[in-house]
Amino acid sequence: MPKEKYTSIYKDLKAKIESSEYEFQELLPSENSLILTYGCSRNTVRRAIQALVADGYVQTQQGKGVRNIFQPAIQASFTIGSIESFKESALRNHQSPKTKVLCFTELTADKKVSSRTGFPAGSELYYLQRLHYLDGKALILNHNYFLKSIAQGLTPKIAEQSIYAYLEQVLHVAIVTSKRTMTVEKMTEIDGKYLDLGDCNCLAVVSSQTYNGDGVMFEYTQSRHRPDYFCFRDNATRHP
Repeated sequence: MPKEKYTSIYKDLKAKIESSEYEFQELLPSENSLILTYGCSRNTVRRAIQALVADGYVQTQQGKGVRNIFQPAIQASFTIGSIESFKESALRNHQSPKTKVLCFTELTADKKVSSRTGFPAGSELYYLQRLHYLDGKALILNHNYFLKSIAQGLTPKIAEQSIYAYLEQVLHVAIVTSKRTMTVEKMTEIDGKYLDLGDCNCLAVVSSQTYNGDGVMFEYTQSRHRPDYFCFRDNATRHP
């Protein structure tokens, strides 16, 4: 089955769920109805539904159908089980994104950088500090390290748009796996300088090591989030 067919069905159903065209707890149209609506095979519809199940939008119920279980988050939500750029997650949350590059430099990883990031000592890296705005508020401060041999030609202008779009669409890098650690940390001087923290004195911190299709770690990022605008969502299944 053509990948673009089930993907377009998935995106259309997802948009209808997010816009409340299908209300929370409402059953989606039957499988036969969806086949007629989209002019496709049963397997194509089922593949689109399974993608919605995996993303936590619907639940299949034997003998009843497919039930909408999606509820929008009040905070900006980030998905544990997938790899999204800041711009992608902002648009998914119906928010207006903006990125400002505070620092852009090239460096060679020493023992201290190697210990912090996981890059071998001697690795040639780009180091960036980026401030992310959601709906005009400075809410996320990113410390990014990218392997120069993978992220060739990276510039501050590219970094203010979408680094992942540049990697995938221009350099044809396959972004495959990201290992993440989530902690709560006290604010630092640089956090207080750039972020709109209100009364908060701590941040939600997500540290990630991201790998390409060859198993090479090309990115280490520490994202520092204002906690009351932060939510990480996952869709878990209990296995017998």
